Amino acid sequence: MKLDNVDDDVSLFDAEEDSASRKSKVKHPVASFFHLFFRVSAFLVYLLCGIFGGSFIACMVTIILLLSCDFWTVKNITGRLMVGLRWWNQVDDDGKSRWVFESRKQTSGKQSSAAESRIFWLGLIICPIVWVIFAFSTLISFKIKWLAVVVLGVVLQGANLYGYVRCKVGTRTNLKSMATNYFGRQFLKQTLTKQEES
Repeated sequence: MKLDNVDDDVSLFDAEEDSASRKSKVKHPVASFFHLFFRVSAFLVYLLCGIFGGSFIACMVTIILLLSCDFWTVKNITGRLMVGLRWWNQVDDDGKSRWVFESRKQTSGKQSSAAESRIFWLGLIICPIVWVIFAFSTLISFKIKWLAVVVLGVVLQGANLYGYVRCKVGTRTNLKSMATNYFGRQFLKQTLTKQEES
């Protein structure tokens, strides 16, 4: 299995943005809505199934469908539109599987807004954490029948998180150096802000 990181410009539906959408903070409101809709819906169905006494099979199928729609939407649409990232698995003619991680160059005319980027990354990071918490609560409360659903939530949302982190970080840098750079910038920003205030 071969891993690639492509820094070339990603073609994103080849649609030009009109001037009205450039002015708004969220350039793709429908994509932003559906980025969170399926995730939150899966959480709500999981949490409210026990309260309203729905059948386990109906709740499980609904949650799995919502998680699958979320995985497909995030992987194929919202990642491209909201942050200019995409990843996929490609099988070559000789049968070798290779993973491709792409990121749009920031110098291109299609830059994502800060609001969309924040929505994308918060949804992408927080949701797998919530599913992990659900997994622990399922084990602690001995509701083992829900464990398969919760594990599926962790796997599908974790796979998207892993894929997009690989797109963002790339293969040349590692997560540790990215975290060090981020915290260094935050420390420098706080120091400069405090000096300006005094």
